[in-house]
Amino acid sequence: MDDVSTQDERRWEAVVARDATADTGWVYAVRTTGVYCRPGCSSRRPRRGNVEFHDSPAEAEGAGFRACLRCRPGDAGAPDPAAELVAGACRLIERSERVPTLAELGAELGVSPYHLQRTFRAATGVSPRAYAEQLRARRVADRLEQGAPVSDAAYEAGYGTAARLAADSSGRLGMVPSRFRAGGAGERIRVAVADSSLGPVLVAATDRGVCAIDLGDDPDELLGRFQQRFHAAELVAGDTGFDRSVALAVAVVDGTSTGDRLDLDIRGTAFQERVWQALRAIPAGSTTTYAELAAAIGAPSSVRAVAGACAANTVAVAVPCHRVVRTDGGLSGYRWGVERKRALLEREAVTGA
Repeated sequence: MDDVSTQDERRWEAVVARDATADTGWVYAVRTTGVYCRPGCSSRRPRRGNVEFHDSPAEAEGAGFRACLRCRPGDAGAPDPAAELVAGACRLIERSERVPTLAELGAELGVSPYHLQRTFRAATGVSPRAYAEQLRARRVADRLEQGAPVSDAAYEAGYGTAARLAADSSGRLGMVPSRFRAGGAGERIRVAVADSSLGPVLVAATDRGVCAIDLGDDPDELLGRFQQRFHAAELVAGDTGFDRSVALAVAVVDGTSTGDRLDLDIRGTAFQERVWQALRAIPAGSTTTYAELAAAIGAPSSVRAVAGACAANTVAVAVPCHRVVRTDGGLSGYRWGVERKRALLEREAVTGA
């Protein structure tokens, strides 16, 4: 698919989800009405075949379309109130040295805590507090990767002590902070490469469960990529228990077993985990779209964030992000290759597994 088509599909998904946060200046125009709108416009959804996209209101007007009276896309002085509220809350959170309370944010922005919570969650898929915690986790990760001491990273991110950071952040960083900074130093990870119907598959597991199922064409490349990510971890050969996990992971990839019996150790942001949980609920043989998945987790305005959570999945097939397709049913990008995605969907359409 060319870049223009990919961009148009992303824009259409934003229109379907009425994603106000996708309002970066572009508009969509409806040929049958002669009107152009912002992506978050609340007007009735048009048919895809009647829609075209323009990079600016001026471009749409040059093509003969007139501005929608509801969302006023041609009026630069009339930004979407919900988007402005969310953007204002994000700025306050980003400037704060600690996690502000909902009441503090509401007072600063002149709205009730309830209205702020509802509007923020609808636009981003998470609460203001969860957003603030994710922001702190990213700040910690950035400072640790730069080589900062754990105590410094904790203080700069707004944690009172390094102990508080260790208690709060292990689920977000995937391991305790000192191990994250050191590329997994002190972490014991079992890893193996096996054959599957989709080619070589790397399976890795901590004591908590399988943390990676990676697909590729070259076993050495798979191992090299994993070793680079956890260059300081203790990578060990498997034991009997791990051998069973590898066999089960391969069976999941081959479609002879579901992932329900596989213990997973995958951790991300609160929003990512919600998306991954929803993905695991999609039955084999079925597909959904990014917009439908966003609606399913109660965040219809977060289509892009849902796509990002799918891309962040590290366990192929066990968390079935391959079951998410474009709005028109076409295949979009897939971490492990579109051809593998096509093969998985074709097999599931026949076997239901």
